[in-house]
Amino acid sequence: MKLLSTTRMSSKGQVVIPEEIRKSLCLTEGNQFVVLGEKDVIILKVVTPPSMKEFDHLIVKARNEAKKVGLRKSDIQKFIKKVRKEKE
Repeated sequence: MKLLSTTRMSSKGQVVIPEEIRKSLCLTEGNQFVVLGEKDVIILKVVTPPSMKEFDHLIVKARNEAKKVGLRKSDIQKFIKKVRKEKE
């Protein structure tokens, strides 16, 4: 079910998402969005953290890719130390 509504932008650039759309999409205070704008189109995409199952899958995938290129845990630790020193 597609919902259609109108809204206005405030002088501070704020836009209210209409209540019926917020309820339909289960949006609550604090939700974060990725905002994409091109020509006369603005798209808001809700940012949702991955589930633990999805996160576990990402970790396994990252470890497999690291093995393929020969990356070791010690390499990562050295790189983190290097980057932290550069920021100081």
